[in-house]
This record gives sequence, structure tokens and C-alpha cells, in this order.
Amino acid sequence: MKSLVEELYMKMTGKTPSEILALGAHGSNRRYWRVNGEGGGFIAAYNEDVRENEAFYYYSRSLLQRGVHVPEVYAVSDDRRCYLQQDLGDTTLYMHLLDKQRNGGGFDAEMLSLYKRVLDDLAAMQTLGRDMDFSYAYPRSDFDNQSIQWDLNYFKYYFLKLRYVPFDEELLERDFHTLIDYLLDTDCGFFMYRDFQSRNIMLVDGVPYYIDFQGGRRGAAQYDAASLLYSAKSNLPEPIRQDLLTHYVQFLSVRYKIDKEDFLQRFYGYVLIRIMQAMGAYGFRGYYERKDYFLSSIPLAINNLRIIIESHALPIEIPHLMQALHFLVNSEESSGQQPVAEGLVVTVSSFSYKKGVPRDTSGNGGGYVFDCRALPNPGRYPEYRCYTGKDRPVIEFLQGDEAVEQFLASVQQLVGASVKKYLERNFTSLTVSFGCTGGQHRSVYCAERLAKWLLENFNCQVVVNHVEQQQKNT
Repeated sequence: MKSLVEELYMKMTGKTPSEILALGAHGSNRRYWRVNGEGGGFIAAYNEDVRENEAFYYYSRSLLQRGVHVPEVYAVSDDRRCYLQQDLGDTTLYMHLLDKQRNGGGFDAEMLSLYKRVLDDLAAMQTLGRDMDFSYAYPRSDFDNQSIQWDLNYFKYYFLKLRYVPFDEELLERDFHTLIDYLLDTDCGFFMYRDFQSRNIMLVDGVPYYIDFQGGRRGAAQYDAASLLYSAKSNLPEPIRQDLLTHYVQFLSVRYKIDKEDFLQRFYGYVLIRIMQAMGAYGFRGYYERKDYFLSSIPLAINNLRIIIESHALPIEIPHLMQALHFLVNSEESSGQQPVAEGLVVTVSSFSYKKGVPRDTSGNGGGYVFDCRALPNPGRYPEYRCYTGKDRPVIEFLQGDEAVEQFLASVQQLVGASVKKYLERNFTSLTVSFGCTGGQHRSVYCAERLAKWLLENFNCQVVVNHVEQQQKNT
């Protein structure tokens, strides 16, 4: 195969490659190489399945034409099995998140902003792609009854069977059909990426690029958001998932008319089918092919499954499927493999008192609300009105002011005492909100200062939410 790569490189560039380095591909039968030489650097791929390749070639062209950041395909072999594409480097969103966690940063404000940008790109991709030619889709043009049945059977035979979960075949099939009917009773005309997860998102100078979309087809938008937010290995804390989901639905609704309430209700059905599809893959690659990499994802997937069946019940009757799922999450092996607690997530918000105090979405209620309106107000001066509390002119105006510093010292004392106790008692959620007149200057500055202080002083995750700025951006 390397000879085919070399031949294609020489045909395109007129040069001989100086190195061809094999790259891993955990869950794929495709082969990848990094190819470098005087003719430039590329990623080479080889795949025997020509229909799948044609889907990739078409989607790459179509998404690029729509302004989506995907790798460009530069050359394709005559037999359509080998191709050279843009080299996007080695940093995936998943690796970036993992590095943050290892270095004690956790899911900080920068990571939250990055995930929101990715979800904005997803909504754009899904809506702009509604008019694609899905005759190129592989293996099926739509995520329809047959496609979902394939995923459910994958879960049944490669996970439930191999984990020795008891079930009645006929009763389980009946519940499968009920679930399928429920999932398809929504708008299924979006471009569905199919495998939209953090390992398929590359970061190039901080900009997200998207790969491995050859499984794309027409389907419901909820599926891709579920894939990203409930990816097992990424293991996002549930409060962060809820914040990101709210952001995504708001942005999608601006681009395309959706029934938000119905969309959110069916979202958890798509989370469920995505988790089961992934568990089928983990079972096949892990239990059947004995690849430890996939086995390590199973406890995390089961934990996600537990969250869905305990906190997001579906409005349909699927008793036998639920019985099998409860058996899974309550089995001795599952409970023994549970990941450690997600830890404390502190959500720090800024808001405008003219619009009202933001609602606590954690489900716990309460939290701190601090009034910044007694502090010096940059908004009174014309030269600061176009800035926010994140911009240097406003920071310099407020930083070091005695009233501001005393205010923040009091806030830190109160919030710090709570955070310390919450960590000791294994609580998972705390909200802190700062309000000012317009939600632009003082509240934003104080929220940013507290978030930075919390990350520097406690082993917790921090989510920053600037309500007024989000509304302006959407």
C-alpha cells in the first residue's frame, strides 16, 4: 500500500516523498500515513470500500463550498481507493481537553468557548447541508428505520449478548420498533455528520476542523449534538452538557425554525440510541476483537447510560429495553468500574438586572447573586461603551480600584468557604451570578476575576456564562 501512496504523491507533485509514516486508526479499516517531501506534506489514506470513499470525496467538496473547515482532497488514485488530503496536524479536541485535565485546568472558560464554537459550526453544517445530494451517502442516504435497526442490532448482538445480559428477543424487538418510531417522528432533513465527536475535530491554531464525515447522511440534528456531548471518553460533567445544549439549541433555532420543546424532548432519545450504537462498537472492538482501547470506554458509556435512564426518561413505553439497560447499569461489574465522581462544577454568570437574574439550570436551585451596581461604572463614559469587562480598557478602569477590590475580596471569602465545603461533601454544582445595569462591564469583569481565582485556588471545574454577550451573539 505504501507504494501506492508514493506513486500518487509523485504523480501529483512530481517529487519523491522523503518519508511515509504510518498513522493509527482505532476504529476504522482505513489506513493512514503522513507523507512529507519536497512536494509538501499530506495525509494519505487507503480504503478498499470505494463507495465510502466517494461519499468522503463528495462531502469534502460540498462542505468546503459551504465554508466549513474540512480537509481538502488534493489527489485521488485512478481506482478511487487511495487519496491525499490536507494535513491538519495531530491535535484533536479530545487531546486538548485531556491536556487541560492533566494540567489541572479542567473544563475552563476557554474550553467552554471552544465547545460552543464547535456546536455553532455543527448547526451551520447541519442546516447548510440540507440540500446536499444524498445519493452519495454511504451506506444509506437517510438515518431511517433501517439505519437505526442496524445500530440497535449492533448493540444487541455485540454488547448485550457478549455481556450476557438476559433479554427476550421478541419483546426487545418490539421495544426497538417503538423507539425507532419515536425517533423518526421529527424533522429528519438535516445533514447528519454521524460520528461528530471530539476525536474527529482537529485544532489548527485554535480553529476547529472536521474529519471522518464519510458516514454523513440525511437525518435528525439531535443525533450529532448527542454524539459530541455524550462522548464516553470526553466525559463532560452533566451541568456543562446542559449549558452547551442550551447554547446549541438557541443557535440552531436562529439558523432554522425548530420547535425547541419537542427538539429537546427527543434529544435524549437520540442520546440513548447514540450510546447504544457506541456500546455496540465497544463490544465488537473490545470483547470480540480484544482491543483494550475500546474496553476502557465501556464504564464511561455505562455511566452516561445511567444518567439518561435515571434523569431523562422518555415519554414512550419500552419496558423490556429499559429492563436490559437497568441490568447493565446495576450489574456488579458495571458498578465496580464506575469512573470517579465528576467533581464540583461552579457556574459563574454575568447578567443585566434589566433582564432578570439567570435561571439555575443545575436542578439544585439557589446559589449566590452579587449586585455590582454600587461599583464604579465604566458604562457612564462614552469611550468605554463599546467594550465589555473582558476588554483591556475596562479591565484597566476597574482593576485596582479600592471599592472593586474590597467587593471581590468579600465575594471570594463567601464563595471560597462554600466551595471548600462543597468539595468536602462531594457536591457537584454551585452557581454564582454577578449583576449590573447592562450586564456588560462590571458584572463581566467580576465574573472573569472570580472564575480565574477559583481555578487557581480549588480543584473544581468552572463554567463562565456571560448572558448578555451570548444573546447579542445569537
